[in-house]
Amino acid sequence: MPDTPATSPADIPDLSRAARQEQFLEVVSREEASHRFHAALDLSPLPGEAVPLAAALDRVLAADVVAPVDVPCFDRSGVDGFALRAEDTAGAGDDRPVRLVLNGEVLSCGVAPSLTVRPGTATVIATGGMVPRGADAVMMVEHTDVAEEDGRAIVLVRRPAASGQFIAFAGSDIGRGETVLRRGQRLTSREIGVLAALGLTEIAVVRRPRVAILSTGDELLAPGEPMAPGRVYDSNAAILAAAVAEAGGEPVPLGIAPDREDVLRERVARGMDADLLVLSGGTSKGAGDISARIVEGLGEPGILVHGVALKPGKPVCLAVCDGKPVVLLPGFPTSAIFTFHEFVAPVIRALAGLGAEVPDMVEATLPVRITSERGRTEFVMASLMRTEQGLAAYPTGKGSGAVTSFAQADGFFRVPQHAERVDAGAPVQVQLIGRRLEPADLSIIGSHCVGLDLLVGELGAAGLKVKILSVGSMGGLAAAKRGECDIAPVHLMDPASGLYNTPFLAPGLELLPGYGRLQGIVFRPGDGRFEGREAAAALAGAAADPDCLMINRNPGSGTRILVDRLLARARPAGYRTQSKSHNAVAAAVAQGRADWGVAIAGVAKLYGLGFLPLQPEQYDFIIPDTRRDRPAVQRFIEALAGPDLRARLAGQGFTLGEER
Repeated sequence: MPDTPATSPADIPDLSRAARQEQFLEVVSREEASHRFHAALDLSPLPGEAVPLAAALDRVLAADVVAPVDVPCFDRSGVDGFALRAEDTAGAGDDRPVRLVLNGEVLSCGVAPSLTVRPGTATVIATGGMVPRGADAVMMVEHTDVAEEDGRAIVLVRRPAASGQFIAFAGSDIGRGETVLRRGQRLTSREIGVLAALGLTEIAVVRRPRVAILSTGDELLAPGEPMAPGRVYDSNAAILAAAVAEAGGEPVPLGIAPDREDVLRERVARGMDADLLVLSGGTSKGAGDISARIVEGLGEPGILVHGVALKPGKPVCLAVCDGKPVVLLPGFPTSAIFTFHEFVAPVIRALAGLGAEVPDMVEATLPVRITSERGRTEFVMASLMRTEQGLAAYPTGKGSGAVTSFAQADGFFRVPQHAERVDAGAPVQVQLIGRRLEPADLSIIGSHCVGLDLLVGELGAAGLKVKILSVGSMGGLAAAKRGECDIAPVHLMDPASGLYNTPFLAPGLELLPGYGRLQGIVFRPGDGRFEGREAAAALAGAAADPDCLMINRNPGSGTRILVDRLLARARPAGYRTQSKSHNAVAAAVAQGRADWGVAIAGVAKLYGLGFLPLQPEQYDFIIPDTRRDRPAVQRFIEALAGPDLRARLAGQGFTLGEER
């Protein structure tokens, strides 16, 4: 038997370390390991960077996106047909068509109208064409005939039209100054479409975390190298790079480092330039392990966990070195990828501003009745809200031309071909779109206000996920009564008493005072019918002037209740022309399609319009008693009372501390 080689004094320390075969000093639970790791990290999203819109897909917004323009920017037709006055078509039928004289222009896309649609006339208009002044509806060409009488071209209308029929009003999809997309939102093709519709060429997104990936071990070969005895190809580097990209990071490959301390130190030092460093191999505290010693000396607090009660994945090592996460994954590929998804992927997603994944299909309840056309399978876009009974699926469609339907939707459900309706309370299976469902911490359903945008933005900056559905005050009140939201913003005036919001409370609902807004008549500067006059006199004059066109609000809105109370039984020209937002009213007046309407002072200022104050109103928040003690609701209440927010609200013209 050959003699055993003598051991030199220089080799004794390394031999002693190998002989001890140090094992784990402490094995902790998965929960404890995650707690220690996350407690030592700042998991806030990384700072933003500007990227071209073409490079923004799958990135996360670093700031709220406020619309610089209206979408659409003018009233546009949804069909080919004739722009006309709906009241002129009353009583029309196949046996008694209404005859309207055609105006001498054709409104194709890109053509600005020059002629007003007056009583008894109509204008030819194409899909996407700009609706002319005086018209409040479009009749489809299929329900008309064209003829000549007395040398004039006329159109025979065989069906009555409803005001607003087949018209997408300016600002009805997106209003100028509206917060369209919020910080923390992941950009899919749908949100890219919204940004393009706003005319934006670049956008601020969260910087992707750079993740350095280093494979360690003398046994490793790079793919493509010749195989040798005792060697294995390094598959971990490729697996981890793909997993980093899937989690929202940017992989930074550092190659393979042999089990030599000088080489490993140099590679680790390079890796510390990234946002996160991941090493695979050499975690078992055996003879070949030097990675843990190197990491321990990189900075405080150092190694937090070395050994977790997982199978596979027990040897994982978690460290934080001067604020930077450093993770040593096991060398076996299955263990490496398992522990990566358990501990590394959540950190990458947090730094990238992303949320957790959920199943593709979810069951929800439909809170409102919807109708469908028999004979066609219908796919209904839905936004999901959490309730005490589970998920509620709110239909979000604004029409075929609206770009925000997809952006606001979490998914869609199917209405069968032979169904004419789906009743409220029915269960629906919602298929999630693209991204996984990210449950909101706070759900808000009701009236929209730019002041609310300020409040929600502040909550978002504090890490709270907020979902808003703008369905109007009455819709919000109904949702609160059904327990489908945490908060319902409202500005409802009781016509009998003139009081706001309190008369509408029901048992189980609490009113949180918000702030005051000033409603008034908006008009184009220099219009002598309004400029310099008292609001009451201007209102009376406008109501009596058939050439002074009004733009009204939709029934159920707080502003419509105010308008009807002020007008009593008067029905000014344009009364039946309805819009769904303050922005849409202001856009119609600013563009000359209407001469006046009622909106809040802040919107009038945004559009450069004149403003005659009518009445202060109270914009408050209804909270179901069952939601009052939720942490997210308490944070909302605290934020509303905060001095910084109150100062910002006051700066935008809202009033605070009003006597109720």
